[in-house]
Amino acid sequence: MTASDAGTAPWTGRLTGSGPGVSVQVATAIVVADMIGVGVFTSLGFQVKDIPSGFSILLLWTIGGIVALCGVFSYSELGAMFPRSSGEYNFLSRAYHPAFGFLAGWVSATVGFAAPVALAAMAFGEYAKSVVPDLPPIPLAIGVVWLVSLVQLTGVRHSSTFQLISTILKVVLIVAFLVAGFIVGVPQPISFAPQGGDLAHIASAPFAIGLVFVMYSFSGWNAATYIIGEMNMPQRNLPRALLAGTLIVLVLYVALNAVFLYSTPVSALAGQLDVASVAGTAIFGSLGGRIVGAMICVGLISSISAMMWIGPRVMMTMGEDIPALRVFSRRSVSGAPAYAILFQLAVANLLLFTRSFEAVLDFIQFALLFCSFFTVAGVIKLRISDPDLPRPYRAWGYPFTPLVFLLVTAFMMYYLLTERPVQALAGMLVMLSGLLIYAVFRRRPVAAAASSHRE
Repeated sequence: MTASDAGTAPWTGRLTGSGPGVSVQVATAIVVADMIGVGVFTSLGFQVKDIPSGFSILLLWTIGGIVALCGVFSYSELGAMFPRSSGEYNFLSRAYHPAFGFLAGWVSATVGFAAPVALAAMAFGEYAKSVVPDLPPIPLAIGVVWLVSLVQLTGVRHSSTFQLISTILKVVLIVAFLVAGFIVGVPQPISFAPQGGDLAHIASAPFAIGLVFVMYSFSGWNAATYIIGEMNMPQRNLPRALLAGTLIVLVLYVALNAVFLYSTPVSALAGQLDVASVAGTAIFGSLGGRIVGAMICVGLISSISAMMWIGPRVMMTMGEDIPALRVFSRRSVSGAPAYAILFQLAVANLLLFTRSFEAVLDFIQFALLFCSFFTVAGVIKLRISDPDLPRPYRAWGYPFTPLVFLLVTAFMMYYLLTERPVQALAGMLVMLSGLLIYAVFRRRPVAAAASSHRE
């Protein structure tokens, strides 16, 4: 596909990895940044209420990481087979039908990334206010989204530098917090070794429900699949980035929960939303809340940057395939999909101004799980229907790893359907609206466009 075919400036991206592009280090940073948001800093208070066991809590987070790794293996196989940016839009189109891909792309391109960006920006504003009480949260939230978007508009080279530096700083601050917690913190009477009652905790309903929310904290492990087309040697580097990023986050998540439990009384954590600030106060005294607030603020900048990078790539790729969306495929001279970035920026700002991002997040959760479920199922489907397709990377542990991911994801969808039926049904309606829009907008097959793109 030429630049003029996509309605772009003279910049064609890359699929084979020839020439400079996104390195495996930057792709790994995107995965780490997208995964570590506020979830790990807020979940423990509700988990420890029903599971007052150090071993069981750490096992819960370890299992969440293992399930995410099972997803990584499957997405890596698909990404190496079909190295084109846009994640589920690309995978579902190739594994099933272009309409299915459009359904996933519609959710991601409209609110699937804009709503988490708005949530992270709002969290940035609130945590900044905890550091400097006079700062106004909404202007700060809007300002950080605009700042990061301007970086993204400058092109892949500057985006890569910004992403790598901000993510390294985020990880360094978390590691510093961990070291301080274990050295300065006052040890609590809690054991991380298996105890007699742990089996009952692990087999309990709170443990299963806790896993649902742990998996939300691990979401983002697939982030690099949205920029495959910009990566150097994606068949080799995509699996490496997804695996390395997810393993880094798994270690950090287990360590963070361990330091929270090690340094803070369980009674002080139980039922608390902002467990990081509670633990920070226990470790550092009265300044603890501000120290933790500053650490989370810095970390959220890298998260917003990752989502403002990968989200527009979905709309960009859809624009390459669908004439009615062609404007979003246009890239600037520096390679940035400017119109797609500006579209996501506009939606994120709208959600911030209306304070509706939390409601949007509620009803898109089911849709996102639905798309991930069928993406991983697509690995099994293609192994059966197209066994001779080239597979530069084959999912480790197949078929067990895909099945583990599918079982846990199915449980999460069942939980949402039973506990949040209205929101789950709203998510289904969003997906159905995507099919209607596909029927109206579609003028030429996605498969043909994908074929010309690879050429």
